[in-house]
Amino acid sequence: MLTVIGEALVDEVVSDTAPRRFHPGGSPLNVAVGVARLGRPVQFVGRFGSDTYGAMIAEHLRANSVLTAFEADELPTSVATAVLDPAGGARYTFDLDWTLPGLDLPSLLDGTTMLHTGSIAAMLSPGSSHVLRAVEEARPGCTITYDPNCRPTIITDASYAREQAEKFVALADVVKASDEDLRWLYPDQSAEESARQWLTAGPSLVVVTRGSKGPWAVAAAGEYEVAAPTVSVVDTVGAGDSFMSALLVGLMDRELDGGARRSDLARISSGDVHDLLSFAARAAAVTVSRAGANPPYRSEVP
Repeated sequence: MLTVIGEALVDEVVSDTAPRRFHPGGSPLNVAVGVARLGRPVQFVGRFGSDTYGAMIAEHLRANSVLTAFEADELPTSVATAVLDPAGGARYTFDLDWTLPGLDLPSLLDGTTMLHTGSIAAMLSPGSSHVLRAVEEARPGCTITYDPNCRPTIITDASYAREQAEKFVALADVVKASDEDLRWLYPDQSAEESARQWLTAGPSLVVVTRGSKGPWAVAAAGEYEVAAPTVSVVDTVGAGDSFMSALLVGLMDRELDGGARRSDLARISSGDVHDLLSFAARAAAVTVSRAGANPPYRSEVP
């Protein structure tokens, strides 16, 4: 079982060429849905309100067979407004409150072999402290995965964001970050240099997504990259989350999940890293070929 902890929200997508669209989203929620569509059991731990947007999120999770173990609360559901440029790139603004409901996390994590978190959930107080504690408690029995997915419009202090990210990197087995994330966190060095630095902090694998340049990764066995598939881009909303979902599923397919497999993951082979990157890149390519955070099903990934 894979558990995802993080924020759920509704994306309002705005462009000059199409009517305003509304999609359930939030990076962790997108990852959970992506994992489920790729055929793995997954539960989502987060929050949303009992309003219209919250009902949209609840139905989206149910329809995609993502398990939940909490009730909607009385706070408004969070909203992200994504303004698309002519090339389909998204610029985000947010209206949100990040808290975690009073959940029994040890009970919820029973049976979990992989725990994923990141994005706003791991940065924004007060919820970020609860997420960090959950990761610390889960780590002995779980593979920990992390995606900083930085949001400078919410966390404007890069120094704070860097310090917070490094706490999770030190606990993580697998980290995925975009080159934009790493350039913002470490402006005086390349994304690849920052990833190499993170690898020395504890993870077994650090992956950098680089848009049309394709993903790059570093592990103990070496450095790797694959080409991005050629595709007609509708928008980039949710592309990184689809990549992350496929990366997680690929690790589970190879039975590299669980605390007992940590030493096996540390020795991941060159062939496995290459195949993981290729599978994740193909999944992300499907998502950018259609509107919104709409991750692929297993049958759609060539």
